[in-house]
Amino acid sequence: MATKSNALSDAGFTSNAPGASANSNIRWVVCGLLFLATTINYMDRNVFGYVEPLLHDVAFMGWDHAADKFHQPLFDNNFGNVIIFFQIAYGVGFLIAGRMIDKLGTKTGYAIAILIWGIASMSHSLVTSVAGFCIARVFLGLGESGNFPAAIKAVSEWFPTKERAKAVGLFNSGSNASALIAPALVAFVTAKWGWQSAFLTTGSMGMIWLVLWLLFPYNKLRGASTQTQANLEADFESAKQHGGGAIPLSALLRRPGLYAFAIGKGLTDGVWWFYLFYLPQFLNRNYGLSLKEAYWYIVTVYVVSSVGSIFGGSLSGVLMAQGRSVNSGRKTAMLIMALCVLPVVFVPQMSHMFPANAWPATLLIALAAAAHQGWSANLFSTPADMFPSTAVSTVVGVGGAAGAVGGACFTWIVKKNLSLHQLLVFSMAAGAYLVALALFHLLVPRLGASHPTHPPTNPELEAA
Repeated sequence: MATKSNALSDAGFTSNAPGASANSNIRWVVCGLLFLATTINYMDRNVFGYVEPLLHDVAFMGWDHAADKFHQPLFDNNFGNVIIFFQIAYGVGFLIAGRMIDKLGTKTGYAIAILIWGIASMSHSLVTSVAGFCIARVFLGLGESGNFPAAIKAVSEWFPTKERAKAVGLFNSGSNASALIAPALVAFVTAKWGWQSAFLTTGSMGMIWLVLWLLFPYNKLRGASTQTQANLEADFESAKQHGGGAIPLSALLRRPGLYAFAIGKGLTDGVWWFYLFYLPQFLNRNYGLSLKEAYWYIVTVYVVSSVGSIFGGSLSGVLMAQGRSVNSGRKTAMLIMALCVLPVVFVPQMSHMFPANAWPATLLIALAAAAHQGWSANLFSTPADMFPSTAVSTVVGVGGAAGAVGGACFTWIVKKNLSLHQLLVFSMAAGAYLVALALFHLLVPRLGASHPTHPPTNPELEAA
């Protein structure tokens, strides 16, 4: 057996993946399944934004054809309220889903989540009122809230510290892949069968994924924990004994890392949702582009975002491989991403400087969206740097709830100000990440379990 120094780097952080070497590549199959689920997750939530121009002709949404597109208070209020209902349900669902997945396990919890959100997505096709949309979005939010707690837990169970942000970046790029598929798909099906068909199409994809997930032998193939997770489990051993084998929520609430993660999500999630829900509207109202005409602009934003997700996620691992600590690697990557967001503040000026050309504004938004995804890949990796995998879904759930509340608040600001006060909205979007990182560092000056206390539960992790 190799010495511990051969197996570990940075005081207890292994670069080996969990599980036996024969199963080492299986973790990327898991990552692929997470990628597909995240793609479907974002397609289901984004459809409402993609069909927004078609809802102008839906009487109950309140579009006033006698007024111009910048003065639609009833429609904007209805549209914004439907989004807010989703965000509130999404936040509440996080609190439930995170704890449920930690108790039921990743495979069962994930299956229940996608079953709920797939059915809820398809139910949008049946609504006949704004209230109907709100009810459908509530159930969609409750189901979709299970995606990230389950996916991040899966990453903590299958990937070592140095690979986690990369794995998160890869599966989280599914949110961008959805933008490559959904606009063209929605435009095609709605042209033939109306706006209702868009929800039926994307919702049914979740049912197909559910079959694949149930057939995959997740628990049978999953290996043992890394050294980092063994150290973190030992750190929480006393709390587990008092909690009857599970880490009680009260023990997690005493850790500043939970609040650091929640603040990071609360301040920045709303910015990403702003891009998701309002980009088609922004391009339509500022440049007169229909959904079909805006397709390549939207695709560009999400292709660039995919690059940012993978690059930003890989960056921290590269820094760690060069000898940086987990703390330095994660936070340096997050700082670089936060700085790359800043130019988005100039977006409102682009429509004045280039009134007939949407590309300058689109590229600035693309850079900001890419930086957000790189930021998110690293932020999502921090719970597994601070908590054992048996508590990761709960922590992600609490952070997701904070993100949903922050997102709902930012959406309220957007719906009141985007048409006439765009500089305010984009200034807030630009500065949110640096503020979040400063608060994160204040609460958690050092990430990770720095002192190994127990060997990894799989002896092969010692073999470099």
